[in-house]
Amino acid sequence: MSDSPNLLLPEWTDLWQQTLNWSPTPTQQAQFQALLIQLCELNKSVNLTRITDPEDFWEKHLWDSLWGIQPWLNHPSEDLRAIDIGTGGGFPGCPVAIVQPQWQVTLLDSTRKKVACLEALCQGLPLSNAYPVCDRAEELGKNPRYRGKFDVALIRAVGPVSSCAEYAIPFLKVGGTAVVYRGQWSIEEEQILQRALTQLGSELTDLRAITTPLTQSQRHCLHLKKVQSTPSKFPRKVGLPTQQPLGIE
Repeated sequence: MSDSPNLLLPEWTDLWQQTLNWSPTPTQQAQFQALLIQLCELNKSVNLTRITDPEDFWEKHLWDSLWGIQPWLNHPSEDLRAIDIGTGGGFPGCPVAIVQPQWQVTLLDSTRKKVACLEALCQGLPLSNAYPVCDRAEELGKNPRYRGKFDVALIRAVGPVSSCAEYAIPFLKVGGTAVVYRGQWSIEEEQILQRALTQLGSELTDLRAITTPLTQSQRHCLHLKKVQSTPSKFPRKVGLPTQQPLGIE
């Protein structure tokens, strides 16, 4: 498959460096380009993403995926296990797997068609350290093969942050970190989250705000550290974490 001129991904090495104190290698840049091309091809049959313009793709999928793992970007040799919960079209998991080749990255989604596309995507890139899995987070989080096995859990918060914490924390080892990607943030949300984290055996260790480099949008990233074993009742049954979020009095 040849690269279409209108799908040429900008390199923007200086912008990477200015905003994240990091920039991709030529090999990683080539993989980013291949990711865009193959995702657009797969998008013709399954709706994986609405973001296919190269500049939008750079900011909303690549840059946005990687700024959440900035503490690890300059330490690529660490052999960690990560899980991307609700990965959809493979974000943030695929860019993370590209820039952290020593990591093992599980791409979790509950939609079979999307997971089948991710399997084709990982094979085509190739991306041998990414492993698509089809399941619900509430169910996989109870599975002893996955529960308490990960160093890093990645989740883009589309619902209450306390629900995202309930999905993510059970997957972590004690000492592991959940990385929660968020748009806006409020004191009320933080108070709700703190009450939920007490129940889940974890704590908020980092809350960062950043302005995106192209569209000047406000983004937040939360790092939640697991400090003790999560009670076995979490995550609750399918649907409950979203329908009845923890921490809401």
